[in-house]
Amino acid sequence: MKKRQSAKKIKLGSGIDGEGFTLVELLVVIAVIGLLASIVLVSMGSARQKARDARRQADIRQIGTAMELFYSDNGEKYLSTTGGANAVTAIGTYLPAVPKDPQDVSPQQYMWAANSANQQLYCVYVKLEGVTNTYVCSSERGTLSKVSVSAPTLGACCY
Repeated sequence: MKKRQSAKKIKLGSGIDGEGFTLVELLVVIAVIGLLASIVLVSMGSARQKARDARRQADIRQIGTAMELFYSDNGEKYLSTTGGANAVTAIGTYLPAVPKDPQDVSPQQYMWAANSANQQLYCVYVKLEGVTNTYVCSSERGTLSKVSVSAPTLGACCY
């Protein structure tokens, strides 16, 4: 009968007794680290979503502030806008480059309501991805979060 040989040891470092780790032990450690890393990455998904929503809210507030500055310096008229996604690229010198949504894919786009017929009104809004049926909108009435199943309109923005 042959004597059974022990598992081969892989030397890591320079231990005094010359002992190392077996290949199975190393694979188990790598698998545990991989499992922990995947758990962390999955939990980061909701944090990223919240961060994008926070940026959307900040961008809409910034656009609202620029529109109010434009209004006060231009004969009490807001910038004339066409309707649609990313319809405004600049608001005078107050906001030379209007920010775009972090994802910039429908329905997460900065949407503008056309106001060429009445420059006393404006409406820009974006749908949040973290909260169901919630829009952040800015208009001549201010900036707020609005729960709605339909997109805000020029006359009904920010009620």
